[in-house]
Amino acid sequence: MTQSMRAPLLFVLVAVLIIGTGFVQGWNSALTILNYGLISAIMALGVNLQWGFAGLFNVGIMGFVALGGLASVLMSMPPVKEAWSAGGLNIIFGLMIGAATIIGAVLAQTRLSGRVKLWATLAVLIVGFFAFRAVFDAGVVAVEAVNPASTGYLGGLNILDANWFSLLGWLFGGVLAAGAAWLIGKTALGLRSDYLAIATLGIAEIILAVLKNEDWLSRGVKNVVGLPRPVPYETDLQQDPGFVESAAGFGLDPVTASTLYTKLLYAGLFAIFLVILLWMAQRALNSPWGRMMRAIRDNEVAAEAMGKDVTARHLQIFILGSAICGIAGAMITTLDSTLTPTSYQPLRFTFLIWVMVIVGGSGNNFGAVLGGMLIWWLWVQVEPLGLMLMNGITAGMADGSALKAHLIESAAHMRLLTMGIILLLVLRFSPRGLVPER
Repeated sequence: MTQSMRAPLLFVLVAVLIIGTGFVQGWNSALTILNYGLISAIMALGVNLQWGFAGLFNVGIMGFVALGGLASVLMSMPPVKEAWSAGGLNIIFGLMIGAATIIGAVLAQTRLSGRVKLWATLAVLIVGFFAFRAVFDAGVVAVEAVNPASTGYLGGLNILDANWFSLLGWLFGGVLAAGAAWLIGKTALGLRSDYLAIATLGIAEIILAVLKNEDWLSRGVKNVVGLPRPVPYETDLQQDPGFVESAAGFGLDPVTASTLYTKLLYAGLFAIFLVILLWMAQRALNSPWGRMMRAIRDNEVAAEAMGKDVTARHLQIFILGSAICGIAGAMITTLDSTLTPTSYQPLRFTFLIWVMVIVGGSGNNFGAVLGGMLIWWLWVQVEPLGLMLMNGITAGMADGSALKAHLIESAAHMRLLTMGIILLLVLRFSPRGLVPER
């Protein structure tokens, strides 16, 4: 089978799997898989830019995804006026003091010399630290004391209380993740690939620790719930006579119809963003810039000898890939309508996304999209299919059998086993992925 035929056939296979899920398990389940599959494809596309284009080994994906989720909250939620009145200005002023302290220490290091440099830097850091803590801590205590059961944080920037602000949150998620990637890249991209992986993983854990502990910013482990959505609410649709009449024409009750309708709208929005990002990635891949990135990936020494600024190009692609992951993170938060910092686990947002890129085809944008959709379907369906398989295997065993109970319980652990087997098979028989780079 030629590569030009393989990719379309594999995409048709994924479509058949999702449609088959709709017929067997219900369209509600199929649309849920489709929505998260589209978001996973966007994340895989971002990682493919970094690894497939430039060979950057980033295992801090969950940090940028979490920043996207935070951006969705900051942009779509309305501000908590009582919290701002109680201590909002203190927090802002405290952050400004912290930033000024860092800038002052940097200036002391660069502008002074000898013993004066050492003592000036220490003085700036010590005075700035205590001033920062005095102002910032007072503001945090005041903000978190404002109705902590439901708010206890500053809220967001949605002063109009408009649902379309959630779409701006997706874009802001990309901007916030890109800003963090710039800061990280300026310090970590000079490291060798294995050290870069350790550094990005550590920084991602720092980001998650901030989200879990800074209640004034994200409510910490108490979670932010009820985020505005860019699509209608099911309850509003169920009270619309026109929608109820249309649902009856399809033979659906209003509750089921409203759920399917909102998920279809989400799928349309995610698909539009995915197509735009894929088109931009393809244009970049086929441009002189894309050819330069692949030349740097294949041989940094030769590219640098030809006058290419390898570090600057790595920083560019690191920022772009992280921004796409931030957009995907904002989409997840909006779809769930909840920011849950404890849900950002390395298993889902690092290991699984890397499996998607490797299986789909590193360096091929369409392969990354295919891997995102296919692997997510498998991730969701392996457990019920495994339970069905174990029930069939143990059908002839006695009900009280310890072996039967063990085999049925083991179905819950088949996800990791299946992902490992798929990864090994692809690396053995198609080491460049299902849709290899041309």
